Formats: sequence, structure tokens, C-alpha cells
Amino acid sequence: MRHLYSCPLRWSDMDAFGHVNNAVFIRYLEEARIDFMWRLAPGEGSTSFSGGSVVARHEIDYVRPLVHRHAPVTVESWVTKIGAASMTIAYEIKDEDAVYVRASTVVVPYDFAQGRPRRITAEEKSFLAEYLDAGAGTEQQEGAVAA
Repeated sequence: MRHLYSCPLRWSDMDAFGHVNNAVFIRYLEEARIDFMWRLAPGEGSTSFSGGSVVARHEIDYVRPLVHRHAPVTVESWVTKIGAASMTIAYEIKDEDAVYVRASTVVVPYDFAQGRPRRITAEEKSFLAEYLDAGAGTEQQEGAVAA
């Protein structure tokens, strides 16, 4: 399964050439990731993903320029790896007929009160597994179970 996020473009996202600035794409990934991870937690009374997380790594490939417009762009995301204390989320920022960015982020759940990373809970793993598509990325989940 894939998560779709409709990301608005803002005037301040543009660079001097009228394209969305490359650095802004990181913010688009963040907005999509937060929208995705909050699908599980607070509204349902779950504490999953509510303690916080940190980004350990970003990889981003800029495929083509995105010219500013008033219509939103789609950020499609899915999980390519679930580890004991990290997950990898892959993304495409795109329209129906064009891909602008392909990216991945390694996310580590973090306990800010303790000041250290924490393990992914069983509830979080179950949620993430619904979005697992290890074949679509370059990484494989450790101990994957076929869905």
C-alpha cells in the first residue's frame, strides 16, 4: 500500500528561476512523513510515533525541475525496510505524468525524555508492514513476512 499526500506549493518555495528550490523538497518529504506516521497514533488513543523521531539519513535524486504553480504536487510514500530501531521510507514527488524527485529517509524513533533512540514497537511494526513494498526500493526488510 502507498500513502498519498497532497502537498501545496508556496510562493516562498521558488528559487530565482521560478522552480521549487531543491532544499524545499526536504520539507515536502517531512510534511508527507508526518502525515503518514500520524495516521496511526493520536486520534486512535495510541502512543505510537508520538514520542518523536529523528532522521538519520536522506537520499534524494532530483529527476526534473518543478515549476511553481497553484496546484499541489503529490508525495507518494511507502516503507522499504523495517528494522529493530529504524525504518526506511521511500518517496516520489510527482504528478500524474511526471516524477520530480525520488528519495528515501531512514527514520529512528527517539525517546526525547531519555535522550536516546528507542526500538520500534509491535504496534508500529504492524502499521508499517501495511505500507511495506521492499521490492520497490533497493533495500529488503529484515525477517520480512509475505503479505
